[in-house]
Amino acid sequence: MSQNGTERESWGPYPLILAGAAVGVLVIFVANPRWGGFALGAVIMVAAALRFAGYGGQLALRSRKVDVITLSVFGFVLVLTSLLLYNNELKALILSLFAP
Repeated sequence: MSQNGTERESWGPYPLILAGAAVGVLVIFVANPRWGGFALGAVIMVAAALRFAGYGGQLALRSRKVDVITLSVFGFVLVLTSLLLYNNELKALILSLFAP
């Protein structure tokens, strides 16, 4: 019984993150790419927060610092890209920040 408990702990939050990612991809294909991308980015940022809190399991591939930085940046870029998808005003605002 203790072996089953440690096996369950080794998975950690991985099934939750995997289910959220599957829902995000399903929303991209079925409903709206903008909201699906937002949901997928949010799930990845939740994975970063869980990894930062110490829940490793199958999410722990590298050191905690590298995992948190990688997941956070990727999730933030996905959320930002999904917000820019059909929003020309926000695109113009962000592009104006990089214009000389």
